[in-house]
Amino acid sequence: MYSVMAIKVEERAAKAPDFQEVLTKHGCIIKTRVGFHETDGNKCSKDGIILLHLYGDKKEFQELFEDIQKLDGVTPKFIEF
Repeated sequence: MYSVMAIKVEERAAKAPDFQEVLTKHGCIIKTRVGFHETDGNKCSKDGIILLHLYGDKKEFQELFEDIQKLDGVTPKFIEF
């Protein structure tokens, strides 16, 4: 089964280590990871959006969702079609 999860990360530089630890824990179900944040020559955004293309079963997706949800300032949502 495939699924897509979008994750908003506030204060991404501060949250990156804990967030990366969760992604590594669930790395076997992550097929693709894409990150977006605003940047230009003068600044780099504090917040970002991560899209995950997942492969596995719903139980594994839910476990990842719950682990991400435990992180302060990090909000996951499933994208369903």
